[in-house]
Amino acid sequence: MKQQISRVNLTAGRVDAFTCPTGKAQAFLWDTDTTTLALRVTPTGRKTYVFEARLNGATIRMTIGAPKDWPIKEARSRAQGLKMMVDSGTDPREVERDRIAAANENKAAALAKVESDKVAAITTHEVWLRYLDIRRPFWGDLHYQDHINKIQPGGEKRKKRGGSGLTIAQPLAALMPLALRDLDQATIEAWAAKEGQTRPTSARLAWRLLTVFLTWCGEQPEYAALLPTKNPAKTKKARQALGKAGVKSDVLQRGQLEAWFAAVRQINNPTISACLQVLLLTGARLNEVLTMRWDDVNTQWKGIHINDKVEGSREIPLTSYVESLITALPRRNQFVFASARALAMDGKNIARRVRKSAAKGKTPPSGAILETSETGYISEPNTPHTRACKVAGLAGLTLHGLRRSFKSLTEWLEVPVGVVAQIQGHKPSATAEKHYTVRPLELLAVHHNRIEAWMLEQAGIVFDRKVAPSAGALRVVAS
Repeated sequence: MKQQISRVNLTAGRVDAFTCPTGKAQAFLWDTDTTTLALRVTPTGRKTYVFEARLNGATIRMTIGAPKDWPIKEARSRAQGLKMMVDSGTDPREVERDRIAAANENKAAALAKVESDKVAAITTHEVWLRYLDIRRPFWGDLHYQDHINKIQPGGEKRKKRGGSGLTIAQPLAALMPLALRDLDQATIEAWAAKEGQTRPTSARLAWRLLTVFLTWCGEQPEYAALLPTKNPAKTKKARQALGKAGVKSDVLQRGQLEAWFAAVRQINNPTISACLQVLLLTGARLNEVLTMRWDDVNTQWKGIHINDKVEGSREIPLTSYVESLITALPRRNQFVFASARALAMDGKNIARRVRKSAAKGKTPPSGAILETSETGYISEPNTPHTRACKVAGLAGLTLHGLRRSFKSLTEWLEVPVGVVAQIQGHKPSATAEKHYTVRPLELLAVHHNRIEAWMLEQAGIVFDRKVAPSAGALRVVAS
């Protein structure tokens, strides 16, 4: 037997006064005006308006809302609207589910658009820094530093001692503020045309870095959609605008060794003088020599550990004259070619330095101070080498030209090409060299000592290889 439903005219007072009888899970107060509307209350006192009707022989019920949000008039209107849906054969619950789903879809689409807009607006600089962070473990220090250097905006005071004026913007600086999606073919070609007119060599390196960067971006799901399918930097027009690198030919000839050594050995700074001679006598890359540490020099087994930019590391012989140059240097820090200069300080300068040190929270100097570079080793000795070459009548010889000179001069001795390549850190150029020839340090030393002795002989330097470097030459300089 169907339970009889009692109805009342819902008013604000009756709604407020209605409670759930003890022992019941819920209670309903039905409206006489709109028969499908009821006020439901729970034992905790929670009240909500509900709609109830029959559809296709089944009872359906929907929550309308709480009385504090729905005045009685609006609740009746909502119930009447739902009743009209039911009378037309429509399930209002399905309509509500569809509405919620559509709202969620719209919300998701809006959020997706916001994220899409953020990605679309991301600058090349932001992605560049992320790229460097991800790829750094796979690069050498020099390659990483190239990526840092080429994006510098300029406008900063020059850091080198004696330098004046402000630094200039590097080739890639102009592209960094652009949105990544704006790095299209036309933009890059215009950039290449401009940079190629003033600094093609630097711009060519920057272009190569940019090309690899954009290839990486195209492989990342979050950036691929921002770029065209074809790498926008890989265009014939951009390559032509930057030109081709010329073949370098600055090398020391056999007859020029005497003049070069004489000028370099006269350089007042013994560290720079030794560094330049080691560059020529080892054929190593500049940064490999500059970053050489005392731990890399093995005087017992006559070897030098080189941080090879290609293979990671290699071992080369510690030849006699090179050993004498190195062991004669003071040990100022962990680097063989340490950057340091003792400055005599008068009273006024000491006071000035004390004030500056105190302002920076540093320990003030006393009597004499030791100035060192940020890296701890000397910077590229271009200026002293250029001056020495000018004195020797060898203008135009670059630091990298010393590496070329090592390779070229070994032709006089008919040293096996593979030996020279292994000493210099060049990749093997033949299958036999790559897979079958393994030269121990002792065998390399036979050839390398012969190369060194021949160069010294051509330079007119008398050096007795049998006399070991003085142990007293090794000394520690406190910093």
